[in-house]
Amino acid sequence: MTDEVLYETKDRIATLTLNRPDRANTINHELISLLQSLALRAANDSDVRVLIVTGAGKHFCGGADLRSSSRQPGAPRSISPPGAGLGLDWVPKPVIAAINGSCMGGGCEIALSCDFRFLSTTAKIGLTEIRFGALPAGGGTARAPRLVGLSNAKRLIMVGEPVDAEEAKRIGLVDEVCPPDELLPKVIELANVLASRAPYAMRTAKQILNRTLQIDLASALELERSLINRMGSPEEIQEARREASEKSATYANIFSKPD
Repeated sequence: MTDEVLYETKDRIATLTLNRPDRANTINHELISLLQSLALRAANDSDVRVLIVTGAGKHFCGGADLRSSSRQPGAPRSISPPGAGLGLDWVPKPVIAAINGSCMGGGCEIALSCDFRFLSTTAKIGLTEIRFGALPAGGGTARAPRLVGLSNAKRLIMVGEPVDAEEAKRIGLVDEVCPPDELLPKVIELANVLASRAPYAMRTAKQILNRTLQIDLASALELERSLINRMGSPEEIQEARREASEKSATYANIFSKPD
């Protein structure tokens, strides 16, 4: 039996590939369990700075596998994602979804939990559970309104029809739309930029930004001050500035000593 999620690292980037191409990478308990355990592996690997999630074959993820053999005998059939472990926003490093083909239901919920979403021009994406008498149970109802606004989230969830790449970009569901052959190169281009940033600063930025919309402004400002003031040691900050000055002439000029 092949692994249902593949793990590869290269140039400080880890790639998780949903690997059930014969079933459109649909979700079962084994896939989600492996996805989360491999994400934890990447989170704990100091050599990994960015995580990419994509799908093998033609599709990113077709949602829950309605014919999964892992369903308990006698249990009612449900198209809700198996368990609540779909989200990847707990990973302290940047996570990018490279979305090829269909991205439906639970697959869309995985993408929603990523920091960035790149979508192929030929792909479609949506929270389609209501068409089968269910609702998103992997964070979709919570994350979608925060990402695309209440009205667009209602349309995605209550109508349940997938949207094409152009519409997904228009409503802010995805960050970039790319031709299929440019999808992974574009994602890797962003990943390389993110991987070049100081890990302590990247980790802190993600923590602040993920929490700031959940609290009031005064609390958000206090959170910002608190976390930034202790986000890195003086040695780490000095090293980050040194590396940046070596790579960027503009940055070097800012911190250069006067003649």
